Parts: sequence; C-alpha cells; structure tokens
Amino acid sequence: MLIQKCTAEHLERYAEIYSAAFSGEPWNDPWKQEDARTHIRELLEAGHTYGLEYATGGTVAGFILGRSTLFHYGRSFEICDLAVDPAYQRKGIAKELMEHLLSELRLQGIVNVSLITAGEGALPSYYEKFGFRKDRNVILMGLDL
Repeated sequence: MLIQKCTAEHLERYAEIYSAAFSGEPWNDPWKQEDARTHIRELLEAGHTYGLEYATGGTVAGFILGRSTLFHYGRSFEICDLAVDPAYQRKGIAKELMEHLLSELRLQGIVNVSLITAGEGALPSYYEKFGFRKDRNVILMGLDL
C-alpha cells in the first residue's frame, strides 16, 4: 500500500475509478469516462488543488481530491471527490485516504474542511465518523439553468 500525491500522470486511471464509482451505488450517476477525465483534469489544473492517491500492487485503487481557498479566517479546503474503484471498495481505502488527507491538511495550516454529499442514506453518517457535521450557519443553494 502506498499513499502519495495525485499526479496528472494517473489521470486516465482516476477517470476510470471516478466513472465506475459514481455510476454505482449510492449515486447512480451515468458518468462517462471522458467526462470524468475532463472533470478531474480541471481540478488538477486549478490553483490550490491537493489530492492523494492510494495504490496497491502497483495499481491506483482510489483517490481524494480537493482545493483550498483563502477566507478572512484562514485557508479552507473543499473535498471535491473521494472515489475508490468498486473492485477495491469496503477494504478501508476511503478511510485511509480521508485520515491521511486530514492529517496533511492540518500540517498545511488549513483551518476548515468541507464537502458536499448525499443528504440521506449512509454517506452522512460515514463522514460524521471523521468529525464532519451538517453546517448550521450556511446552506447549499442551487439554481437549475
């Protein structure tokens, strides 16, 4: 097992993982691999992006990726994606990636970490295990165009 920084060199593998993971439960979103590639490439090329990949047996099995933004109270980090290849799920890979990322962010001086996830089902309670809570001060608002 090896956890290291995400690199553009593994973009194709990240796209495979992403499209497979998010096309299945609990999301069931019909991700095409080419769209996943574009999504991840845009994140990797954006400023203040940081991510980690989990490799086992020479194969990337999962990754976590996000970006930071400076606010008046310090630098905040938004986790944009956490994805594990379905063949490697339920082996603790997401947990190891999350714990490693949070440790790294503390060392970097990040003061706040946020993420968007499903409002119901197993995911909210999964993230609560790491200390995430529903924010009482802000809400996510959206507008379909």
